[in-house]
Amino acid sequence: MNFRVRPATKADFKSIYEMAKLTGGGFTNLPPDRPALMEKIARSDKAFGHESGEQSDDLFLMVLENCDTGAIRGTCQIFGMVGTECPFYSYRVSTLTQTSKALGKTFRAEMLTLVTDFEGSSEVGGLFLHPGERAGGLGALLARSRYLFIKQHRARFGKRVLAELRGVIDEGGGSPFWDAIAGRFFGMNFQEADQFNAMHGTQFIADLMPKTPIYTAMLPETARAVMGVPHPSGRAAMKMLEREGFEFDCYIDIFDGGPTMAVHTDQIRTIRESRELVLSGIDKHGNGEQMMLASGHLLNFASCYGDVGIKTDGTATLDPKSAEMLGIGIGDNFLAIGH
Repeated sequence: MNFRVRPATKADFKSIYEMAKLTGGGFTNLPPDRPALMEKIARSDKAFGHESGEQSDDLFLMVLENCDTGAIRGTCQIFGMVGTECPFYSYRVSTLTQTSKALGKTFRAEMLTLVTDFEGSSEVGGLFLHPGERAGGLGALLARSRYLFIKQHRARFGKRVLAELRGVIDEGGGSPFWDAIAGRFFGMNFQEADQFNAMHGTQFIADLMPKTPIYTAMLPETARAVMGVPHPSGRAAMKMLEREGFEFDCYIDIFDGGPTMAVHTDQIRTIRESRELVLSGIDKHGNGEQMMLASGHLLNFASCYGDVGIKTDGTATLDPKSAEMLGIGIGDNFLAIGH
């Protein structure tokens, strides 16, 4: 498989923009907006280009490249710290239990409370795979390469990692959840608000959103039915997150009601189980076990699949193509993990 994940460059802009137009809306981290995408790439260049031993408001944007053709077929992102420049808002779904002795009844009311509980966490997001490549494990390569990058640069990320999944959007591009709550306060539809958020951040939420808890019983059934439910196209992503140890803990997105998943960084399966090995030789016959690999620091980072022959002394052989895609030679270190 001749695909690898590597840092995005300015030369990738056109390909990233074309993919952004395929997302279908509700994909805040990959807006089909030229200035916003150019700003993302510039911010990513800055993050990859400087050394740091601490967590900060970085954005790392990476792409999936076909090394045979040079075509860019996917993208993913990692945010070093959320809630620093702009508040990171979520709705926390909770239950208030009240008892009336006079009536002899107990009432349990579900509520939505606007919170910033994830402030200081890292975030993985912006994962998009071209529709023509949704086979052969490329989605998993994109997703898990982010965790291998975090392991390679652990000091630049927080104690917890979150992932927001896109919520349910109707055929007209609207959001039943947005229409029931925020849409009543902002004077704009979901598509307009989503685009504004992608380009300007969430400060307008802080300016206009009501801070008092909202009783879900007052919402229409169309909104309650989609709370914490991922968009159909995001169900596979949710399963991948769950396999890595992410959990849904009653936090939902304030725009479309999609689920927010979270996990302690060092408990992410790919981070916990990947092994650091030393390349001891090239196996031209590729007789080893196929594994996911990563190597390199910052701009030199790359991740791909390859055939690995692990030895008892902590060294390993690789097939020629994967060693080439990683850009490593004899004596260099790399990470490896099975499927």
